[in-house]
Amino acid sequence: MSAVKGKVVEGGRIIVPAAIRQSMGLSKGDTVFMELHGDELRIRPARSALRRIQAKLRALAPAEGLVSDELIAERREEAERE
Repeated sequence: MSAVKGKVVEGGRIIVPAAIRQSMGLSKGDTVFMELHGDELRIRPARSALRRIQAKLRALAPAEGLVSDELIAERREEAERE
């Protein structure tokens, strides 16, 4: 999508054109994250940030089982040693 014109209105609100909102899957009330990069404002849906975090954490998860099960087992072993 090429650059499109938006507008800053009263109260500092930014009007995001409908085509961009639709392309990003944004609806009224959705949460977005905004980052300032030099003189650019980057806006992304909160759900996309969550997916990125989940993908990064997935690489750290064990291949089998649940992390919570491992944690509980470790705590029980510690309790038995005390």
